[in-house]
Parts: sequence; structure tokens; C-alpha cells
Amino acid sequence: MKNYSKKMALLFVHIGAVLTVAGCGGKSAPPPVGTNSAPTISGVPGSSVKIGEQYSFTPTAADIDNDPLTFSVQGEPNWLAINSTSGAVTGTPLLANIGSYSGIVISVSDGSLSSSLPQFGVDVVQNSDGSVTLSWTAPTQNEDGSAFTDLTAYKFYYGTSPGSYSHQALVDSPGITTYVLGNLTPATYYIAATAINSSGVESQFSNEASKEVL
Repeated sequence: MKNYSKKMALLFVHIGAVLTVAGCGGKSAPPPVGTNSAPTISGVPGSSVKIGEQYSFTPTAADIDNDPLTFSVQGEPNWLAINSTSGAVTGTPLLANIGSYSGIVISVSDGSLSSSLPQFGVDVVQNSDGSVTLSWTAPTQNEDGSAFTDLTAYKFYYGTSPGSYSHQALVDSPGITTYVLGNLTPATYYIAATAINSSGVESQFSNEASKEVL
């Protein structure tokens, strides 16, 4: 404890000396009249975005000469754009934009000099928790026109090609008329339904519905 206290005292004196010296110098002198200083820019852009969601980043920029500033971006993907006045970089990637984009550089200029952020990259990734909400009208007739009174379940068939259903979902609650298909990866899904009676007899397919999941 004794040695530690001495080290702390020495450190305090050293910091005090540095502060005293800096204080004697006062504030840094402004640049000579007639010279122009480059603007400054800072910030850390995001490195990933999910398809269907907006990417947004706005850098912080300043100019000691109070010159008007203009922003630009190079190496950006086609789904990303910059506001030249505010510096805001925004865009919403779609399914076709999945991938990694590197070498993006955001710059600011005062009309004479410019500064840039370090180049960065953005990964466009899939949304693994997509869903489709289904709703329907309960059937009231059999195919022969007689009353349908013994409905026990629905079965939903779905896939990513029209008329080709690679997945099924059984809903054994005949009183409901909405259902959510979850854990869907991005794609366009084609969906058809059947009704099942108490004897296990299944109806023909309903009309096909489609929905794009982003």
C-alpha cells in the first residue's frame, strides 16, 4: 500500500504538470486569415442489414471555416444512396441483394478540401423468422352440395413453386379461421388448404394463394 500511494502521488503531479503547461498556452490559435481547413467527418456505419429492412447511417461532420458542406459516397451498392446535404446514407435491400458489399467510402467536402471515413462494408442477410398469416371462411357444404357438419381439421400445403407443395401444416381446431405459418425463409410462397371431416376424408385443394416473404 505504501509503494502504491507513492506511485499515485507521482502520477497526480505529472498530470497536474501537463495540465498547467497546457493552460499556459491557452486555446489553440485559429488558422491564419486566408487559409482553408479541411472539414472533419466521424461516425461508425452499421455492418449488416436484413432484407426488407432499412439501412440508415448519418455521419457527423463539421468545418472550422463554416463553409457549406457536401457529402458523397463511392463504392456503394445500387440499393444504397446518400443525401448530399445531410450525409444520411439509406436504403432497403431486397431478396436479390443478399450478399456482402465492401469498399464503401463516405466523404465530405467544403468545395475545396475533403475528408473521408475509413472504407467499410455491409452484409445483407436473410430474415430467418418470416411468416405468413392465413385467414379463410369455414366451409359449410360438401362437394355434393349437402351440409358439411363434421369438420374436424384443416391442412395447409405450401411451397415456393405454384402447385408444388413441399410443406404441410395440420390445424386440428375447426373453430378457428386464422393461422400463422412461421419460420419461413425469404421467398414467394404458394399455399392451398383442405378440410378434413370426422372420418378422416380430406377435401380437394382450395384455390391457391401466394405471398412474398422478405
